[in-house]
Amino acid sequence: MPSFIKAINSQVGRKIMTGITGIGLMLFLIGHIVGNLTIFGAPEAFNIYTKTLEDLGPLLYVIEAGLAFFFLYHTILGVSIWWNRRKARPEGYKKYQTKGGPSHQSLASKSMVYTGIIILVFLVIHIWTFKFGDTEMVKLASGEMARDLRALVIEKFTDPLYAFGYTFVLSLLILHLSHGFWSAFTSLSMKSKEASKKVQMGAYGFAIVIMLMFIFIPLYIYFTGGEGSLISY
Repeated sequence: MPSFIKAINSQVGRKIMTGITGIGLMLFLIGHIVGNLTIFGAPEAFNIYTKTLEDLGPLLYVIEAGLAFFFLYHTILGVSIWWNRRKARPEGYKKYQTKGGPSHQSLASKSMVYTGIIILVFLVIHIWTFKFGDTEMVKLASGEMARDLRALVIEKFTDPLYAFGYTFVLSLLILHLSHGFWSAFTSLSMKSKEASKKVQMGAYGFAIVIMLMFIFIPLYIYFTGGEGSLISY
């Protein structure tokens, strides 16, 4: 066990664990956006989705605790890798050089620690706003009562501060994901230059598609007031 702990605390070990946690968080984002898009379904579809999650009971708390651990551990790993690299370069990051191939530098790679910290702060605000926000209870077609989170989402995203604030932070997530996706597979022994280019293209595509879906929600609600044609009545 001590040797395992020593291994994951090494610079290489931290990069591997960053890749593993990053892939886990990307899978979470896919599931999260699929659920969020139910807000464009029937009026109670989103509330049914959120109630289904709440009905998991203690299991939901376990899942949330696991996600919180992944997010925090991923952030701590990223900051520690950045800090160790910074200490190893007394001249700082005024000059960037690359060995070429999979180890190239980019705006996304240079800003990972900053975008990561901003995203973490954003998540705290996001959870506080929607998980703990005040909502009314509504009766579903099944006769069950549920929090009207759909109304809360529409209320918040008709506020320009929320709508455009979310859009800005989610735009930063495109940068973070585009490098993180590629870096995760590189850290997990994907070293071929040809494979690296393919994964990098896939990373850009994944980041753009996922984030456009997330960004679409606040902007659509803001410009339509939540009463646009995608919402069925």
